[in-house]
Amino acid sequence: MTAVAERIDEPVGVADVERQAARERRRRGFLLALPAYAYLVFFFALPLVAVGVFSFATRNRFGGVDLAEWNLDSYRKLGEDIVFDILLRSFSLALLTTAICLVLAYPFAYFIATRSETVRNVMLVFVLIPFWTNFLVRNYAWRLLLGNDGPVSQVSQLLGLGEVRILFTPLAVVIGLVYSFLPFMILPLYAAIERIDWRLVEASRDLYATGRQSWTKVVFPLSMPGVIAGSILVFVPSLGAYVTPEILGGAKTTLLGSYIVSQFLTARNWPAGAALSMVLLTVMLMTTIIYFRSGGRNL
Repeated sequence: MTAVAERIDEPVGVADVERQAARERRRRGFLLALPAYAYLVFFFALPLVAVGVFSFATRNRFGGVDLAEWNLDSYRKLGEDIVFDILLRSFSLALLTTAICLVLAYPFAYFIATRSETVRNVMLVFVLIPFWTNFLVRNYAWRLLLGNDGPVSQVSQLLGLGEVRILFTPLAVVIGLVYSFLPFMILPLYAAIERIDWRLVEASRDLYATGRQSWTKVVFPLSMPGVIAGSILVFVPSLGAYVTPEILGGAKTTLLGSYIVSQFLTARNWPAGAALSMVLLTVMLMTTIIYFRSGGRNL
């Protein structure tokens, strides 16, 4: 009976040891990640909490913030005509930028994904080259190109089309945003297309599908995680862009990012700026949730 009892107790002891080892691994993992957790709490979570608190505060007549009187006045002001126009303009330009980037990036990503490994690496380097230059410098370069005395206007005058006025218009902002965020669309699309099992395309052609049908029924659905990821990576920063609209746009092309900065620095209305920031953060969270619910984990 004693031998039988020992054999019965043995699996229980092994399970206890395994659970203890698992707890030790989790504890060591937590200790190793503790500096990263602390960094995220102090530099991300606490500032977001502060912004959320300020969005419910009250602006006093001296431009300060009264944290004792909480209200929804800053959120009610989001319905004002000027704020609504800025939100509508920001969403419109962000959607337009995303659509243009998708149209331009998909054929290019498809071309890269179907080349040899050497050609892929070279072309990916070309895609990443803009990141080697400061973002501010690139936008000022576009300001010179699109200016009244820039190359675009000079070529137009040589062709007899007259002076081209692109700078400080919504078109200039869209051009700058597309140039800045196009790599963020190309790279996820390339990653998704490169992972496609091309035997499925061959099977569709064996079943007498045309090239267009193979693309619409096989290639594009399988590349949808890249489309979703690239669209989010372009839409979200375009919606809150500040540098590009400030340099290439003008007073008539004020976007959400510029308006938030003006509320903090110029109007000294921190609750209004915080409320707009919370709206922008909510949009980012919603798009992230949509991304993961749409199969983004498989990318």
